[in-house]
Amino acid sequence: MMLRHNDVLAAALVSAPEAVTHGLQQLARWLNMGVHVGGVDITIGSILAALVLMALFLLASAISKRLLHRYGQRHDNVNQSSVYTIERLVHYLLLVVGALVALNVAGVPMSKMTVFAGALGVGLGFGLQAIFNNFVSGLILLFERSLKVGDFVELASGVHGTVRDIYIRSTRISTNDNIDILVPNSEFVNGRVVNWTLQDAARRLKIPFGVAYGTDKERVKMAALEAAGEVPFTLTLEGPRAPQVWLTQFGDSSLNYELVVWLNAEATRRPGAVTAAYNWALHSALEKYGIEIPFPQRDLHVKSWPERKHVKSPQPASQPLPPELTDNDAVRDIQREIAESAAEDESESRSPSPDGKR
Repeated sequence: MMLRHNDVLAAALVSAPEAVTHGLQQLARWLNMGVHVGGVDITIGSILAALVLMALFLLASAISKRLLHRYGQRHDNVNQSSVYTIERLVHYLLLVVGALVALNVAGVPMSKMTVFAGALGVGLGFGLQAIFNNFVSGLILLFERSLKVGDFVELASGVHGTVRDIYIRSTRISTNDNIDILVPNSEFVNGRVVNWTLQDAARRLKIPFGVAYGTDKERVKMAALEAAGEVPFTLTLEGPRAPQVWLTQFGDSSLNYELVVWLNAEATRRPGAVTAAYNWALHSALEKYGIEIPFPQRDLHVKSWPERKHVKSPQPASQPLPPELTDNDAVRDIQREIAESAAEDESESRSPSPDGKR
């Protein structure tokens, strides 16, 4: 029985190289199978090789983007918008080179690309005009640098938010309500765009309010400036950018003022919440100084009025509100968002790089 098992094992060892050789020959024949189209031979093996090369170029693009992103985070003196522009250009370049090399490996020579260029021209003439327009607009934005990642912008359509990414076809904008909006790149080139943080992140904000006629102007100014000092987003309380109080209009029922303040960089990106924070502080300051906030009034002349006794019902005693209900919610919300943004940036800078370094 032992001799018989040894004979079987020896026979298997002798036939193993023949089986491997036969399998390789079968695989070669299978990979050489293909079609002949327009004078070009396309085989299964060439298609697989082209796919592998394209995957390698995509991997190289992802690694280069990651390395450049890490480089920008580790060096504070580097312009982050320039790093992002280089990332996108390297990505596009590797994609184009990878596609050309993959086509060449697949059996499509460069001389045959003239046919593809003609077909692309016909496509652009019919249905790809918008896509090509957005692609060129994206390149213009990257080279011109009038729009950068991190800018706070406002479009003519009313959309406003922070620029997060500039893609081939569109740009992703995140609003303060954490809603991502994809805007075609051509809208930034052809339309009117307000970039709040293009050069200087500090911006001036005007908060309108009204007081009753007969109120001392100096007392109003004192209350408004005190309110500006209570809000932590005021850029400075001294110098040419100190808060100001303007008397803007003599209204029908009130003297209309504006509290003019310069905001710091963090508050510039949150105009709605910042306005609410200043309105809250203004209301508290006006109440503190006993300044009346008027409402529209009309004079009513009554010729006769029947006499009627009015019995006042007892009013329940008011209970003091807890501190968490009297705080300025807008200030607390903006401070929370700023802290979360700083924590995200710190976690990204501490995460390991692709080469294993921190």
